[in-house]
Amino acid sequence: MSTTIPVTTADAERGIRDAASVDRSIRLITTGAARGETCTPDLARGPWEFDRGPAGYGPGSSMGDVIPAGAPRQGALPAEYREASDAELDERIRAAKATLGDRVVVLGHFYQRDEVVQHADFTGDSFQLANAAKSKPEAEAIVFCGVHFMAETADMLSRPEQAVILPNLAAGCSMADMADTSSVEECWEQLEEVYGDLTAVDETGRVPVIPVTYMNSSAALKGFVGRNGGIVCTSSNATTVLEWAFERGQRVLFFPDQHLGRNTAKAMGVPLEAMPMWNPRKPLGGSTAEELQDARVILWHGFCSVHKRFTVDQIEQARRDHPGVQVIVHPECPMPVVDAADAAGSTDFIVKAIQAAPAGSTFAIGTEINLVQRLAAEHPEHTIFCLDPVVCPCSTMYRIHPGYLAWVLEELVAGRVVNRIEVADDVAEPARVALERMLAAKPPASVTVPAGSTIAAATDAAAAPVGA
Repeated sequence: MSTTIPVTTADAERGIRDAASVDRSIRLITTGAARGETCTPDLARGPWEFDRGPAGYGPGSSMGDVIPAGAPRQGALPAEYREASDAELDERIRAAKATLGDRVVVLGHFYQRDEVVQHADFTGDSFQLANAAKSKPEAEAIVFCGVHFMAETADMLSRPEQAVILPNLAAGCSMADMADTSSVEECWEQLEEVYGDLTAVDETGRVPVIPVTYMNSSAALKGFVGRNGGIVCTSSNATTVLEWAFERGQRVLFFPDQHLGRNTAKAMGVPLEAMPMWNPRKPLGGSTAEELQDARVILWHGFCSVHKRFTVDQIEQARRDHPGVQVIVHPECPMPVVDAADAAGSTDFIVKAIQAAPAGSTFAIGTEINLVQRLAAEHPEHTIFCLDPVVCPCSTMYRIHPGYLAWVLEELVAGRVVNRIEVADDVAEPARVALERMLAAKPPASVTVPAGSTIAAATDAAAAPVGA
């Protein structure tokens, strides 16, 4: 006689969390308990082991990128958090949040590990979380589970008395570091030699060039943009922002991500020959003065190491293995990958496309593995997999671990603020100008995808609470 054990809601939730956990997958792969491949076995180690080693982005997609001197470092995490079990950390985080109540709000980026995201009050992409940071003016502290530039943005958009906390100071961004302030200012000076006075308007009322920086950039670069008539963009509103910039300038200087700039401008009809690359190590960025005169968009030589991993070969393999598969990629992917996909869009676009699809759909997704694996776990009615078969998360997002989240929250309970991110007023003031322009440049209420595609998704300018 057999007995059927009923599956409870808690059991179902635990099953989803286990399936969504990239950390669990990595442990199983590295111990031989599951099939698969990771880009490095170091991913199975605690991130605190890399906090005390040589400066670097840590294991994962950016581990080969060169980190600049003076990049933020994280101090030693107390042993009680390094040695605690997953269950204990989960319990301590929940208890600390319950004690703090409305005094704290936790923001979690889509690319965070699931063990962290499950504790977030808001999840979203960088555009959504920039808005969410403004939506809780009563909170004393904003704990931003993301990377450094995101916490800087939250600090600039929140009230001065609110403390913005980054659980691990080593959670930076290699793409953001590819455009430093001195290199961009040198670029601007060289462009002035080519175009003349960069504040002079032509007969149409436009200046020679408008600087546009991706959200993935330092507060200092956002300040540079704000001082020079420019704007910040995200992958959610890049088209809207470029339209704004073209109304005001004959050209756009777009940094630091060349791929988002190229893919967005190409979709708007800008020819590739009008998009020269600016290499900061070469005079005039490696272009001639004539090429710069003919430019519509000047692309900075930067990229995202996560999205650089996706290839056309992976798309072709997905189509062979899964006839009828719908391929959606992030616009930070190289142009050939975006061209070969069925659709490209921000993380929010990807989420909503999957939510809107009829049951039984198959998706191959080209973006960070934590989001892809979470979507697969939360939508068992679909077949969802990552284009890249190698498990290789964002190095810097992965530096945020539940141990750090528990630590900063329990410090708040004890009345201490650790890992506070503060942007100096002389940087924050012009950066806020560029950010407020970004927040005003809301993308359209819906996104049109290529004719014949079965993908449909809406975009939303505001983040949604977890569970909404």
